[in-house]
Amino acid sequence: MSTQEQSAAATTTGTQSPDAVVVGAGTAGCYAAATIAQEGYDVVILERKDEDEAGHIACGDALKGADAFPEAIPKSKLEPAFTNTGVDHGRFEIPQEDTVLEIPVPGELAVIDRWEYGRRIIDGAGDAGVDFHYDTVVKNVVQNDDGRVTGVEAIRKGDPLEYEADIVIDAAGSLSVLQDNVDFSESTFDTNVDYSHFCSAYREIVRVDEPVEWDDALVFKPTERAAGYLWYFPRTDTEINAGLGFQMTEEPMQLVDDLKRDLENRPEFEGAEVEDKLGAALPTRRPYDSAVHPGYMAIGDAAGHVNPTTGGGIAGAAYGGKYAAERAIEALETGDFSEDTLWEYNEKVMDHFGARYAALDVYNILSTAVDVDDLMGLLAAMPGDKLAEALYSGSTDIGLKLKLESLIKSRGHWGTIWNLYQTKRRADDLLAHYENYPTSPEGLAGWQARRDDLMETVYETTGADPKY
Repeated sequence: MSTQEQSAAATTTGTQSPDAVVVGAGTAGCYAAATIAQEGYDVVILERKDEDEAGHIACGDALKGADAFPEAIPKSKLEPAFTNTGVDHGRFEIPQEDTVLEIPVPGELAVIDRWEYGRRIIDGAGDAGVDFHYDTVVKNVVQNDDGRVTGVEAIRKGDPLEYEADIVIDAAGSLSVLQDNVDFSESTFDTNVDYSHFCSAYREIVRVDEPVEWDDALVFKPTERAAGYLWYFPRTDTEINAGLGFQMTEEPMQLVDDLKRDLENRPEFEGAEVEDKLGAALPTRRPYDSAVHPGYMAIGDAAGHVNPTTGGGIAGAAYGGKYAAERAIEALETGDFSEDTLWEYNEKVMDHFGARYAALDVYNILSTAVDVDDLMGLLAAMPGDKLAEALYSGSTDIGLKLKLESLIKSRGHWGTIWNLYQTKRRADDLLAHYENYPTSPEGLAGWQARRDDLMETVYETTGADPKY
């Protein structure tokens, strides 16, 4: 059935009763829904956008881990959206030091056409048997007397709808409205979430007349304040995703002006044509401690499944969707929709990428307490391969020779170096603790208490204000 037919098949009023409802047709939602549908269950994705706009999402378009995706939507389905597979490193521009760092990026890397990619994952989920209901805005979540989520209330073009479902999966993005409407008081679901844990991102798709010289690199550049960075990611050698991300605590238009000025001052963008503009919010925080509640799971941006230092979230969203779907299938097969049944989803996320993202968040915390010029001077003195390890693994080790070389180059920033060294030790301690994530909901409170003690040492070491 085509997506057009699927959309037309949706009724405009009344109550519907699929096995599973997924809210949001992004990466996480499509992979979760496709995984469940392939097992023969009736799955509906509710998408607030219309069919033409679905999949149109603000994104940097850089995809790390392009070689590994869950099988529910075949990679061959997505590959036509991979517009530049020749990128292999990051180019970190540091104007304060008049230098450029070339930083290798481990693993397969690609730049994609995000809208085309969005269409293709929707088609892939449709091929798996998922039913799409577009123009559908979820307004409320339904719970029974025991607190279990049993469905959602929505509206489509002014008409009320109710979806009764055995399992609801929240893939509605950052600061999901669903979470405002669920009573989590009797579950472990993480409610320690604040708008300051998120950033706003804005990007333009810019076409230039002449090929850029750095079409094999992802270009990063700090904004004038430490709260954000600019990026230039080449979809092709003449089509560039130009954007910036900044913490929601900052004034958005002032930082967008940073991007405008930088574009105007870069000779490669003279006479460039802007083809598309779009903004969004994304998490720059650790993953949710728990993203499960009876009958309900949150995935992707709605559960903090984004690398907090780079903003990369596509691969994590795909696997988060897969892991949640596997537990949804178990619940559907057994009729048990408790936290205990769903808990393994949390464990798989923490084991795959959640622990690493939590450790990386420590460096975000450090950045709020360090002078931006000192930080940029220090980065300019560090070896590029070690910076890459720190950005993507959450930890790195620098041998004695490199330590000495870095010390000589970074004279004047030694206080910051000591702070960074101490912060690295705190991040390593945190990473080790996350590797002992509990195997059941009953163990979460004790694990959180120890984690919070470790976070206190992070704040003491960095001098930063508490984030959580």
